[in-house]
Amino acid sequence: MNILVAGGAGFIGSHLCKKLIAENQYVFCVDNLLTGDLKNINDLRSNKHFQFLKQDIINPLELKDKIDQIYHLASPASPIDYQNYPLETIMANSTGTYNLLELAKQNNARFLLASTSEVYGDPMIHPQKESYWGNVNSFGPRSCYDESKRFAESLAYIFIHKYKVDVRIIRIFNTYGPFMQKDDGRVISNFINQAIRNQPVTIYGNGSQTRSFCFVDDLVNGMIKTMENPKTKGEIINLGNPDEHTILDIAELIIKLTSSKSKIIFKPLPQDDPCRRKPDITKAKSLLSWEPEIRVKDGLLKTIEYFKSA
Repeated sequence: MNILVAGGAGFIGSHLCKKLIAENQYVFCVDNLLTGDLKNINDLRSNKHFQFLKQDIINPLELKDKIDQIYHLASPASPIDYQNYPLETIMANSTGTYNLLELAKQNNARFLLASTSEVYGDPMIHPQKESYWGNVNSFGPRSCYDESKRFAESLAYIFIHKYKVDVRIIRIFNTYGPFMQKDDGRVISNFINQAIRNQPVTIYGNGSQTRSFCFVDDLVNGMIKTMENPKTKGEIINLGNPDEHTILDIAELIIKLTSSKSKIIFKPLPQDDPCRRKPDITKAKSLLSWEPEIRVKDGLLKTIEYFKSA
């Protein structure tokens, strides 16, 4: 089977490529390397079932081979990245999504859109179900990401209903693990890299805000299950870990696991930062028989080991 992974040199995309190669699929990895990194896929580049294409998806892809499946993960995804590259983020999730959906239509390929829990904004219901429409600021520092992902979902709806393209959407909640960028501004990578250097661990806000952290291996398994299951056509599915933690708890746990001498410091909370974030994964459990298996402590230990050796 020929599978295209857009954004395949990124954090999640590189893990997905490796998993697909391990399952003896042929993978076309497409990435413009704006936030992706070739080192994430170095171990794949000599594999006869892997091909890397450096290209921006805002330009139509011209492939000679027939594509059977398309995973669309091509977008800056961390707050630092999408605020540094707001136009690139909007274009990847609008024009880029359109181009990949057109490719799926031409190839009669299955399509998975990697959307985000950010479409829920600062949620007014808890936990968040797929039926929730969200509480999103369309005119703010996070809107380039939040709103362009919502637009991508709207494009997917059109291709499903107008052209009968076999599309499914996943909304990814906070994910962590090896090959995260060290300086991507995410909570886990920030805390670990500060702690292993015995630097102050920086919490924005008072630390009472919550997140639910999913280890990347669990997420990738959920993504593949979503793609492979014919019942997911036209569906939106939350993928994340419903095990909710305060940011302060995570900071203290990382300091403990790294035997760090770091102290915790507090800074103002950024604009539009969600106060609570937890997925309702009832749909994933019933439709995919999927739920996360890796405990946060175990996932953190693997991630700490990666950053110590990176």
